[in-house]
Amino acid sequence: MPELPEVETVCRGLAMKMEGKRLTRVEQRRKDLRFPLPPDFAKRLTGRRIIRIGRRAKYMIWELDDETAVIGHLGMTGRMLLGQGWPDVLEPHDHLIFQTENGWCLRFNDARRFGMMDLTPLAELDAHKLLRGLGPEPLGNEFNGPSLAASLKGKKTSIKAALLDQKVVAGLGNIYVSEALFRAGLSPKRMAYTVQRERAEKLAAAIKAVLADAIAAGGSSLRNYVRADGDLGDFQHHWRVYERKGKGCWRCTCDVEKTGGVMRITQVGRSTYYCPRKQK
Repeated sequence: MPELPEVETVCRGLAMKMEGKRLTRVEQRRKDLRFPLPPDFAKRLTGRRIIRIGRRAKYMIWELDDETAVIGHLGMTGRMLLGQGWPDVLEPHDHLIFQTENGWCLRFNDARRFGMMDLTPLAELDAHKLLRGLGPEPLGNEFNGPSLAASLKGKKTSIKAALLDQKVVAGLGNIYVSEALFRAGLSPKRMAYTVQRERAEKLAAAIKAVLADAIAAGGSSLRNYVRADGDLGDFQHHWRVYERKGKGCWRCTCDVEKTGGVMRITQVGRSTYYCPRKQK
Protein backbone atom coordinates (compact mmCIF):
# COMPACT_ATOMS: atom_id res chain seq x y z
CA MET A 1 0.00 0.00 0.00
CA PRO A 2 1.40 3.44 -0.87
CA GLU A 3 2.68 5.33 2.15
CA LEU A 4 3.12 9.03 2.82
CA PRO A 5 5.95 9.68 0.29
CA GLU A 6 4.06 7.99 -2.53
CA VAL A 7 0.83 9.87 -1.80
CA GLU A 8 2.73 13.15 -1.46
CA THR A 9 4.45 12.52 -4.81
CA VAL A 10 1.11 11.82 -6.52
CA CYS A 11 -0.47 14.93 -4.99
CA ARG A 12 2.40 17.13 -6.17
CA GLY A 13 2.12 15.71 -9.67
CA LEU A 14 -1.63 16.32 -9.79
CA ALA A 15 -1.29 19.83 -8.36
CA MET A 16 1.10 20.87 -11.12
CA LYS A 17 -1.51 20.12 -13.81
CA MET A 18 -4.90 20.38 -12.11
CA GLU A 19 -4.69 22.90 -9.27
CA GLY A 20 -6.68 26.03 -10.07
CA LYS A 21 -8.41 24.34 -13.01
CA ARG A 22 -12.09 23.60 -13.55
CA LEU A 23 -13.34 20.03 -14.01
CA THR A 24 -15.20 20.06 -17.32
CA ARG A 25 -16.02 16.36 -17.50
CA VAL A 26 -16.21 13.65 -14.82
CA GLU A 27 -17.19 10.07 -15.60
CA GLN A 28 -18.06 7.49 -12.97
CA ARG A 29 -17.90 3.94 -14.33
CA ARG A 30 -19.14 2.08 -11.24
CA LYS A 31 -21.15 2.82 -8.11
CA ASP A 32 -18.52 1.80 -5.58
CA LEU A 33 -14.86 1.25 -4.85
CA ARG A 34 -13.97 0.06 -1.35
CA PHE A 35 -17.09 1.94 -0.24
CA PRO A 36 -20.08 3.22 -2.23
CA LEU A 37 -19.32 6.52 -3.93
CA PRO A 38 -21.39 9.52 -2.77
CA PRO A 39 -24.71 10.04 -4.58
CA ASP A 40 -24.31 12.05 -7.80
CA PHE A 41 -20.53 11.99 -7.32
CA ALA A 42 -19.65 12.80 -10.94
CA LYS A 43 -22.42 15.39 -11.28
CA ARG A 44 -21.36 17.20 -8.09
CA LEU A 45 -17.74 17.49 -9.31
CA THR A 46 -18.48 18.53 -12.89
CA GLY A 47 -17.95 22.28 -13.27
CA ARG A 48 -16.14 22.66 -9.96
CA ARG A 49 -12.73 24.31 -9.75
CA ILE A 50 -9.93 22.57 -7.83
CA ILE A 51 -8.53 25.22 -5.51
CA ARG A 52 -5.86 23.10 -3.86
CA ILE A 53 -4.56 19.52 -3.90
CA GLY A 54 -2.90 18.35 -0.71
CA ARG A 55 -2.49 15.40 1.59
CA ARG A 56 -3.40 14.29 5.12
CA ALA A 57 -1.61 11.11 6.25
CA LYS A 58 -2.10 8.68 3.34
CA TYR A 59 -5.18 10.49 2.00
CA MET A 60 -5.35 12.87 -0.96
CA ILE A 61 -7.40 16.01 -0.33
CA TRP A 62 -8.85 18.12 -3.16
CA GLU A 63 -10.35 21.43 -2.02
CA LEU A 64 -13.07 22.65 -4.40
CA ASP A 65 -14.51 26.10 -5.05
CA ASP A 66 -17.87 25.21 -3.49
CA GLU A 67 -16.27 24.59 -0.06
CA THR A 68 -16.37 20.82 -0.64
CA ALA A 69 -13.40 18.51 -0.16
CA VAL A 70 -12.70 15.28 -2.05
CA ILE A 71 -10.98 12.64 0.08
CA GLY A 72 -9.15 9.94 -1.86
CA HIS A 73 -7.12 6.88 -0.94
CA LEU A 74 -5.15 4.70 -3.36
CA GLY A 75 -5.72 1.46 -1.45
CA MET A 76 -3.56 -1.50 -2.48
CA THR A 77 -3.53 -1.12 -6.25
CA GLY A 78 -4.89 2.35 -6.99
CA ARG A 79 -3.10 4.54 -9.51
CA MET A 80 -3.72 8.15 -10.52
CA LEU A 81 -2.67 8.47 -14.18
CA LEU A 82 -2.48 11.83 -15.96
CA GLY A 83 -2.49 12.40 -19.69
CA GLN A 84 -3.50 14.99 -22.26
CA GLY A 85 -6.96 14.53 -23.81
CA TRP A 86 -9.73 12.04 -23.17
CA PRO A 87 -8.42 8.50 -23.85
CA ASP A 88 -9.56 6.77 -27.04
CA VAL A 89 -9.76 3.51 -25.08
CA LEU A 90 -10.29 3.20 -21.34
CA GLU A 91 -8.78 0.31 -19.41
CA PRO A 92 -11.06 -2.16 -17.58
CA HIS A 93 -10.09 -0.83 -14.16
CA ASP A 94 -10.38 2.89 -14.99
CA HIS A 95 -13.21 3.54 -12.54
CA LEU A 96 -13.20 7.35 -12.41
CA ILE A 97 -12.07 9.83 -15.07
CA PHE A 98 -11.63 13.57 -14.52
CA GLN A 99 -10.91 16.09 -17.29
CA THR A 100 -9.89 19.70 -16.68
CA GLU A 101 -10.43 22.83 -18.75
CA ASN A 102 -6.77 22.82 -19.84
CA GLY A 103 -7.10 19.34 -21.37
CA TRP A 104 -5.51 17.17 -18.71
CA CYS A 105 -7.30 13.90 -18.08
CA LEU A 106 -6.91 11.92 -14.87
CA ARG A 107 -7.81 8.23 -14.62
CA PHE A 108 -8.26 6.54 -11.24
CA ASN A 109 -7.33 2.95 -12.02
CA ASP A 110 -7.74 0.37 -9.25
CA ALA A 111 -7.72 -3.34 -10.06
CA ARG A 112 -8.62 -4.60 -6.58
CA ARG A 113 -10.89 -1.65 -5.70
CA PHE A 114 -9.47 -1.14 -2.20
CA GLY A 115 -9.14 2.57 -2.96
CA MET A 116 -11.86 5.07 -2.14
CA MET A 117 -13.16 8.57 -2.78
CA ASP A 118 -15.59 10.56 -0.69
CA LEU A 119 -17.00 14.08 -0.46
CA THR A 120 -17.34 16.16 2.68
CA PRO A 121 -17.87 19.84 3.53
CA LEU A 122 -14.44 21.46 3.79
CA ALA A 123 -15.32 22.90 7.19
CA GLU A 124 -15.95 19.37 8.48
CA LEU A 125 -12.85 17.80 6.96
CA ASP A 126 -10.95 17.24 10.21
CA ALA A 127 -14.02 15.61 11.75
CA HIS A 128 -14.45 13.10 8.91
CA LYS A 129 -14.46 9.52 10.19
CA LEU A 130 -11.33 8.67 8.20
CA LEU A 131 -9.33 11.68 9.43
CA ARG A 132 -10.40 12.42 12.97
CA GLY A 133 -8.03 11.09 15.57
CA LEU A 134 -5.03 11.02 13.26
CA GLY A 135 -1.69 11.89 14.80
CA PRO A 136 0.57 14.75 13.71
CA GLU A 137 2.03 15.02 10.24
CA PRO A 138 5.64 13.80 10.52
CA LEU A 139 6.91 16.54 8.17
CA GLY A 140 5.13 19.27 10.10
CA ASN A 141 6.61 21.55 12.76
CA GLU A 142 4.38 20.04 15.43
CA PHE A 143 6.17 16.69 15.11
CA ASN A 144 9.49 16.52 16.96
CA GLY A 145 11.32 14.56 19.64
CA PRO A 146 9.30 15.82 22.63
CA SER A 147 5.93 15.33 20.90
CA LEU A 148 6.91 11.81 19.81
CA ALA A 149 8.15 10.96 23.30
CA ALA A 150 4.85 12.14 24.77
CA SER A 151 2.88 9.94 22.36
CA LEU A 152 5.02 6.91 23.20
CA LYS A 153 5.03 7.38 26.96
CA GLY A 154 3.47 4.40 28.69
CA LYS A 155 2.99 2.37 25.49
CA LYS A 156 3.79 -1.26 26.27
CA THR A 157 4.08 -2.36 22.68
CA SER A 158 7.00 -2.55 20.28
CA ILE A 159 8.22 0.70 18.78
CA LYS A 160 7.50 -0.78 15.34
CA ALA A 161 3.85 -1.38 16.23
CA ALA A 162 3.56 2.05 17.86
CA LEU A 163 4.81 3.86 14.76
CA LEU A 164 2.31 2.02 12.58
CA ASP A 165 -0.46 3.40 14.80
CA GLN A 166 -1.82 6.36 12.84
CA LYS A 167 -2.80 8.04 16.10
CA VAL A 168 0.87 8.28 17.10
CA VAL A 169 2.09 9.71 13.80
CA ALA A 170 0.13 9.98 10.55
CA GLY A 171 1.14 8.44 7.25
CA LEU A 172 3.86 6.00 8.22
CA GLY A 173 3.74 2.43 6.94
CA ASN A 174 5.86 -0.67 6.93
CA ILE A 175 8.65 0.44 4.61
CA TYR A 176 9.45 3.79 6.17
CA VAL A 177 9.11 2.62 9.76
CA SER A 178 11.76 -0.05 9.12
CA GLU A 179 13.99 2.47 7.37
CA ALA A 180 13.58 5.16 10.05
CA LEU A 181 14.32 2.75 12.90
CA PHE A 182 17.51 1.70 11.15
CA ARG A 183 18.62 5.31 10.73
CA ALA A 184 17.87 5.99 14.40
CA GLY A 185 19.74 2.85 15.53
CA LEU A 186 16.69 1.52 17.37
CA SER A 187 15.58 -2.11 17.38
CA PRO A 188 12.02 -2.59 16.14
CA LYS A 189 11.53 -4.92 19.12
CA ARG A 190 12.32 -2.20 21.66
CA MET A 191 9.38 -1.28 23.86
CA ALA A 192 7.85 1.99 22.71
CA TYR A 193 7.77 3.60 26.15
CA THR A 194 11.58 3.42 26.36
CA VAL A 195 11.95 5.78 23.39
CA GLN A 196 12.33 9.03 25.28
CA ARG A 197 14.63 12.05 25.29
CA GLU A 198 17.67 11.47 23.01
CA ARG A 199 16.18 8.32 21.47
CA ALA A 200 12.97 10.16 20.61
CA GLU A 201 14.94 13.07 19.15
CA LYS A 202 16.97 10.72 16.95
CA LEU A 203 13.88 8.82 15.84
CA ALA A 204 11.87 11.95 14.99
CA ALA A 205 14.81 13.28 12.97
CA ALA A 206 15.22 9.92 11.22
CA ILE A 207 11.52 9.81 10.30
CA LYS A 208 11.68 13.28 8.79
CA ALA A 209 14.89 12.48 6.91
CA VAL A 210 13.75 9.20 5.39
CA LEU A 211 10.44 10.69 4.28
CA ALA A 212 12.15 13.70 2.73
CA ASP A 213 14.62 11.45 0.89
CA ALA A 214 11.80 9.22 -0.36
CA ILE A 215 9.74 12.15 -1.63
CA ALA A 216 12.78 13.55 -3.43
CA ALA A 217 13.17 10.16 -5.15
CA GLY A 218 9.50 10.02 -6.18
CA GLY A 219 8.57 7.36 -3.62
CA SER A 220 9.13 3.62 -3.69
CA SER A 221 7.67 1.66 -6.60
CA LEU A 222 6.64 -1.65 -5.13
CA ARG A 223 4.17 -3.70 -7.18
CA ASN A 224 1.54 -1.22 -8.46
CA TYR A 225 2.64 2.26 -7.42
CA VAL A 226 3.54 4.76 -10.14
CA ARG A 227 3.70 8.55 -10.10
CA ALA A 228 0.97 10.60 -11.73
CA ASP A 229 3.00 10.82 -14.95
CA GLY A 230 3.25 7.02 -15.08
CA ASP A 231 6.93 6.89 -14.15
CA LEU A 232 8.23 4.65 -11.37
CA GLY A 233 9.54 5.96 -8.09
CA ASP A 234 13.21 5.42 -7.34
CA PHE A 235 13.54 5.12 -3.57
CA GLN A 236 13.39 1.30 -3.57
CA HIS A 237 16.97 1.44 -4.85
CA HIS A 238 18.01 3.31 -1.70
CA TRP A 239 16.49 1.08 0.99
CA ARG A 240 19.02 0.46 3.74
CA VAL A 241 17.37 -2.59 5.33
CA TYR A 242 13.91 -3.10 3.86
CA GLU A 243 13.68 -6.36 1.85
CA ARG A 244 17.41 -6.97 2.40
CA LYS A 245 17.07 -10.18 4.43
CA GLY A 246 20.39 -12.01 4.53
CA LYS A 247 22.24 -9.13 2.87
CA GLY A 248 24.41 -6.43 4.34
CA CYS A 249 22.74 -3.29 5.63
CA TRP A 250 23.77 0.19 4.50
CA ARG A 251 27.53 0.68 4.89
CA CYS A 252 27.83 -2.83 6.31
CA THR A 253 31.26 -3.82 7.66
CA CYS A 254 30.24 -7.26 8.93
CA ASP A 255 31.10 -10.69 7.63
CA VAL A 256 27.58 -11.35 6.38
CA GLU A 257 28.21 -15.10 6.05
CA LYS A 258 28.85 -15.24 9.80
CA THR A 259 26.26 -12.71 11.00
CA GLY A 260 23.44 -13.57 8.61
CA GLY A 261 23.07 -9.93 7.58
CA VAL A 262 19.75 -8.12 7.82
CA MET A 263 17.09 -10.06 9.68
CA ARG A 264 13.40 -10.35 8.91
CA ILE A 265 10.79 -10.88 11.62
CA THR A 266 6.99 -10.56 11.67
CA GLN A 267 5.37 -7.90 13.82
CA VAL A 268 1.66 -7.06 13.88
CA GLY A 269 1.29 -9.25 10.80
CA ARG A 270 3.87 -7.28 8.80
CA SER A 271 7.46 -7.97 7.78
CA THR A 272 10.10 -6.04 9.70
CA TYR A 273 13.68 -5.77 8.47
CA TYR A 274 16.49 -4.68 10.78
CA CYS A 275 20.17 -5.05 11.63
CA PRO A 276 20.62 -6.57 15.13
CA ARG A 277 24.17 -5.23 15.30
CA LYS A 278 23.34 -1.58 14.57
CA GLN A 279 19.87 -1.38 16.12
CA LYS A 280 19.51 -1.72 19.88
